[in-house]
Amino acid sequence: VQLQASGGGLVQAGGSLRLSCAASGRTFSSYATGWFRQAPGKEREFVAAIAWSGGSTNYADSAKGRFTISRDNAKNTVYLQMNSLKPEDTAVYYCAADRTGVGRRTTSALYDYWGQGTRVTVSS
Repeated sequence: VQLQASGGGLVQAGGSLRLSCAASGRTFSSYATGWFRQAPGKEREFVAAIAWSGGSTNYADSAKGRFTISRDNAKNTVYLQMNSLKPEDTAVYYCAADRTGVGRRTTSALYDYWGQGTRVTVSS
């Protein structure tokens, strides 16, 4: 499975962005997918995850109520809609695939495949 994250950019506080994670590989639809982020000087942290079916989602507290993860298996793509962005959301965002398919994992080391990252900058 190969993952390609896109959709990052520069946005003002309070604005929105939608990130996409496009995957290659016929088995992607059976993988759970997660979004992580890494700010300068900080460790990579969990943002959100979605089960292979899209029927279960999991969010970090910092993302709840503002971010929505979704997927379209017909397009092999997972999305992260980010609203009400804050300067502290500034980071490189990565998507990752987890072969268990459940969508509950919040630890980056447990994910099997990673995309290259897309940068999000939120100005105050």
